[in-house]
Amino acid sequence: MSRSVAGQPVHREAKTLETILTALTILVVAVASVFAIVDTVEMGRAYLFSRQFLDELPRRIMGPGRLRILLQPTVAIVLGVRGGLADARAGRPTYLTGLFSAAGRRREMLRSGVAAIRNLLAMAIILELVFQLVLYRSVHPGAALVVGLALICVPYALSRSLTRWVAGRSSGKAEER
Repeated sequence: MSRSVAGQPVHREAKTLETILTALTILVVAVASVFAIVDTVEMGRAYLFSRQFLDELPRRIMGPGRLRILLQPTVAIVLGVRGGLADARAGRPTYLTGLFSAAGRRREMLRSGVAAIRNLLAMAIILELVFQLVLYRSVHPGAALVVGLALICVPYALSRSLTRWVAGRSSGKAEER
């Protein structure tokens, strides 16, 4: 066993899988970036900032793979609730408060958040790139990063903060800042 996340031991095998998934994601994004650069040069525009990106958003939501639009944020919310409860037990501030105003705890809070969602975020980015390839016959890693962050990080941070806030209120303890 090695380090601990939210009080839970992380086994060496799990850490190895995390490392492999992270490396695979970086490799996939790097390879996709080459194709995106070629596309940007040929088309004379950056896909992420184009009308095409906005026009294709509904296909991401309603097209094949739309189940991930529900599952990924749901898993992120579950992880956020778990993190929020751990924050309440440890007497830490709400997650967003800790990130933005608790300078002494910012690094600790950011590390715990990244540790909790790293694998989920990596899978979201890879899935988005696969669906881009299937739906559009091209890949745009910038869009995959934006979609992955929107589906994972936002629900996680909000649910972790809200859970901590509710847990603090229900236990009668004032929120520690």
